[in-house]
Amino acid sequence: MTEDLEPIRAVCRYVEQHSDQALKLDALAAMAGLSKYHFARRFKAVVGVTLKEYAAAARLRRLKDGLKDDRSIDAAAYDAGYGSPSRIYENAARNLGMTPAQYRAAGQGVAISYAMLETPLGPMLIGATDRGICFAQFGDSEEDLREKLQAEYANAEIAPMRAPYHPDFAAWTDAIARHLVGERPNLNLPLDIRATAFQMRVWKYLQSIPSGDVQSYREVAAGIGRPGAARAVATAVARNPVALIVPCHRVIRDSGALGGYRWGLERKRTLLDIERAAR
Repeated sequence: MTEDLEPIRAVCRYVEQHSDQALKLDALAAMAGLSKYHFARRFKAVVGVTLKEYAAAARLRRLKDGLKDDRSIDAAAYDAGYGSPSRIYENAARNLGMTPAQYRAAGQGVAISYAMLETPLGPMLIGATDRGICFAQFGDSEEDLREKLQAEYANAEIAPMRAPYHPDFAAWTDAIARHLVGERPNLNLPLDIRATAFQMRVWKYLQSIPSGDVQSYREVAAGIGRPGAARAVATAVARNPVALIVPCHRVIRDSGALGGYRWGLERKRTLLDIERAAR
């Protein structure tokens, strides 16, 4: 099995090392000893994302490194292989969650509005940018949750959402409230969160687990094409910043025990009970 995976791993290493260059599918397929068609299918089965998505993530990592090194945005863009800085800004919301300049300044200038939601599981704070939800967490008090939001987005402009809420924000909080009483099993809400390529693969997969069902860390790892990465999956699950929308409460230990939950095992148990009762 390892020998079968090694050609794909070699291609991944090559893509990471040459992400600033134009990569041809024909050449990469030949490197793996496969036809274009079988290579594309095999790559996604093993890695969990398409070759195009993997190359984009590698290029983005190179860009972020360049921005952190205090290079100009233009220089970082060219060095990362974007061709022109305008290519970054065209996709900034999707790739960085903010513009390159804001990323370089650790989020400075990003506006986040928040509101408290009283739920059957205690206080919940919902934070959002104009692109989607960036923070959705349970806590013991509003003060505790505000401190966590500020810690996660240290340089952002954070303020309470003024009433009446923006229609989008009102719809998002209403959907979450309905979910917590069993009236809306699926939460397909827009997110504006930052993640590594691996974390995003895990979080997207969690969203595919049906409401009320559970899977083990090992099953999730196999589901994303990384059967040996159960421990890394557990780490990604633990770092999920948006409860419910990325349903990390649906992941349990191989033994069948509930395992950990960032916001407490009692909340995890209650969430699963709500979903199963609604189903």
